[in-house]
Amino acid sequence: MKVKNFNSIKIKPKIIRNTEKPVAFERLLVQTFFLFLVIWIGIQFHFFVKWVESGGTENFVNRPPGVEAFLPIGSLMSLLYFIKTGDFNMIHPAGFFIFIAVLTISIVFGKSFCSWVCPIGILSEYIGEFGAKIEKKFFGKELKLPKILDYPLRSLKYLIMIFFVYSVFAMSADDLKSFLDSPYNILVDVKMYYFFADISLFSIKVLTALFILSIVIRNFWCRYLCPYGALLGIFSLLSIFKIKRNTDTCIDCGLCATACPHHIKVDKVKTVVSDECTSCLQCLDACPVADTLELRSVVGDKKINKKYVGIILLIIYFTITGYGMLTHKWQNNVDQKTYLKLYENINSYQHTTN
Repeated sequence: MKVKNFNSIKIKPKIIRNTEKPVAFERLLVQTFFLFLVIWIGIQFHFFVKWVESGGTENFVNRPPGVEAFLPIGSLMSLLYFIKTGDFNMIHPAGFFIFIAVLTISIVFGKSFCSWVCPIGILSEYIGEFGAKIEKKFFGKELKLPKILDYPLRSLKYLIMIFFVYSVFAMSADDLKSFLDSPYNILVDVKMYYFFADISLFSIKVLTALFILSIVIRNFWCRYLCPYGALLGIFSLLSIFKIKRNTDTCIDCGLCATACPHHIKVDKVKTVVSDECTSCLQCLDACPVADTLELRSVVGDKKINKKYVGIILLIIYFTITGYGMLTHKWQNNVDQKTYLKLYENINSYQHTTN
């Protein structure tokens, strides 16, 4: 009679129901906070532009430094210039600190900026959810691009990112300073404003196409075209905290993979290492078993409660940007007369001119 070796038999621990509250509400609060912050910055910047357009005759409204969050390429150039020379450029200083804050958040919690902070990412997320509901109603499932198309298209955002990053890193310190101090760069935020305020028919068509594609294919812009997301995706691979799955308690229900808006097969891996993961934590909310999907550190395997992610994210962001404010490196050093003088020839400035 063959005797079993009971020491080799793996006994699963008792399954305990996951009673933790979903973190979706906390994430919505953080999203809403940043959305209103962006709206407030947009309104203030609108009145600043109107003051510039009036030649200084209307009531002066301070230019909100937060608008520089939408100038990541210029912020990357400022960072590289600082690394090369040790000098801090004061044309768009707030963008420098915002960029550092976003990179730091990505190193701690992966590409969480995209799902917790970025207004474009948030808009894309809700458009995608709307589209997914329609597809499930009419087709019984959410439509996905086949891998033969998905993988090549996902590489597009990296090609765009490589183009921008290579262009910036190929510049010498003198070239960087020349661009950063140029009239074009000083007024680049105003030019960005006019892109939306005086949007062309072609731009409307492009935005409409992206909107429709985002309904049909969830997160189309973020998944296939956003170069900023591509950069953060690379940094996220080095993130300190990652989602880990306990294979001993996992019941292979697949609910985590179903809940993932980025189609990551969470139920097939022990640790989620993906440039597409935005740490939205929807997979953790969907898991029905306690202590099965958790956010843990790569080194030391320290667990962090998911409800603290938003708080820590805000602390990181406002600590770094707050440092810029306290050290008087938040507001730029461009005076009112310079803005008014340069604005007279705004249409003549190109990114290659001084």
